[in-house]
Amino acid sequence: MPSKFTSRPTVLAAAAAILAAAVVTSGIVSRRSHAEQLTHSTAERAIPTVALLTPKPAGADAIELPARVEAWSRAPIYARVTGYVRKWNADIGTPVKAGQVLAEIEVPDQDQQLRQAQAELATARSNLALAKSTAERWQALLDAKAVSQQEVDEKIGDLAARQSNVQALQANVERLSTLQRYAKLVAPFDGVVTARNTDVGALINAGGSAGSELFVVSDLRKLRVYVNVPQRQLARVKPGSTAQITVPERPGQVFTATVQSLAQAISASSGTMLVQLAVENPDGALVPGAFATARFDADGGTAGVTVPPGALIVGKNGVQVATVDGGNKVRLQQVTIARDLGSAVQLAGLAAGVKVVANPPDGVVDGDTVRVAGARQ
Repeated sequence: MPSKFTSRPTVLAAAAAILAAAVVTSGIVSRRSHAEQLTHSTAERAIPTVALLTPKPAGADAIELPARVEAWSRAPIYARVTGYVRKWNADIGTPVKAGQVLAEIEVPDQDQQLRQAQAELATARSNLALAKSTAERWQALLDAKAVSQQEVDEKIGDLAARQSNVQALQANVERLSTLQRYAKLVAPFDGVVTARNTDVGALINAGGSAGSELFVVSDLRKLRVYVNVPQRQLARVKPGSTAQITVPERPGQVFTATVQSLAQAISASSGTMLVQLAVENPDGALVPGAFATARFDADGGTAGVTVPPGALIVGKNGVQVATVDGGNKVRLQQVTIARDLGSAVQLAGLAAGVKVVANPPDGVVDGDTVRVAGARQ
């Protein structure tokens, strides 16, 4: 009996010890499990989640550039004489033919100068006739030994001087007569009057300077189109190639122009070359001085793909995009920007169909592991 009561406390102590050990072991195991879960969760969170996109084919690599439309022939009409406008016959927008009188100028001063020159010419011709007959008589007297050779030479010299004077006065009369014809302003070619800067009674001065033209006549049946082409696209523009011309006042209407010539020199200030095109304008839909857009189509094939600007990685290694392989590893690929389209960037060096990270995380390097959230088009 005493041994029975003595062993009971011992059993209880052992049971308590075993229970305490179980509690401690359970706590350690629980803390280790939580630590492992935290480590795993931290590692999972360290892997960035990215969205993929498929680059779109660029399609026809057309070039669209601003252009300026000018008349094929443009002639500012200035006055060659001084006077007053008597009348004008053609207002702005009037079609005219070559040689048609645009305006007439009264030139009273020049009329008087012409009359004076004609009178002086008549007097000189009379004096020439007298000098000629005098020289002939003195030559006959010389043959009869009645006068000296010196006197005859003087008469012949006077005849020659009067002949030269008549020629000079005749040239002056012809000059003034020619100027008289300039009192009528005429159209130099078939076209349209695009400017009239005078009116009846206006004082006109001979000569001309920029902005002082009386009329402007433009040939609108055919127009010139000037485009400044960037150096990178120059190889695509050749004489004989075509371009589509559009103007904002005629939406949906396209005009075909042909490249006529290139300036063969690049402007140092803009990095572009001036290109001249010709476009037929039989119905007058295009007007000189207008701003237009010239579209040069591709010479065949496509030129790379397009991606949003946010897909680019620009750094010390140049321009790159991030692709993802089958093991969810990042592969950085070098690309070249062909054109900046604003909402998209056209790339060369990237094949169509390759999955690209839409917005690469900061600091991403080749070989990083990522989690793909999904692909988008």
